[in-house]
Amino acid sequence: MPATIEIIQTDITTLAVDAIVNAANNTLLGGGGVDGAIHRVAGPELVRECATLQGCETGDAKITGGYKLPAQHVIHTVGPVWKDGKHGEPELLESCYRRCFEVAHQHGLKSIAFPAVSAGVYGYPMREAAVIALSAAQETISLYPELERIIFVQFSEGAQQVYREAATRLGTEYTT
Repeated sequence: MPATIEIIQTDITTLAVDAIVNAANNTLLGGGGVDGAIHRVAGPELVRECATLQGCETGDAKITGGYKLPAQHVIHTVGPVWKDGKHGEPELLESCYRRCFEVAHQHGLKSIAFPAVSAGVYGYPMREAAVIALSAAQETISLYPELERIIFVQFSEGAQQVYREAATRLGTEYTT
């Protein structure tokens, strides 16, 4: 059975899944927004493990334990900062999602939850970011059949609606 795609509004740090994705900065040592929330809930062990990873390039992803989070793992990815869409931002954001799915596959994970990578303080337009995220999920379903749940977690009702509209435009089936 192919993976289900879910679009929900909740706090990503409360999800009991195999992995949640952290919209991290290049240092992986914590920051604001989702990154700060994940680090606060996971506890100081997360920062200690992240310090051993020597950062992460934009468009790449690295995995750690989940520590005090209900999720078993955290997959850290560094999205692009939006300039104008003409500096490789779409390709880098697509790479974030592709690499997160590859890392999940390499570790045999069956469920993964994503925030809206780059669409917060990095300024990526939410509509465009949603299309890239959902398109990557659609491609992944056929590549990694062991993946059972792909969850897109939104911080607000408005962001959730943008993801739902993007899914409808793309013909992506999803649950809420």
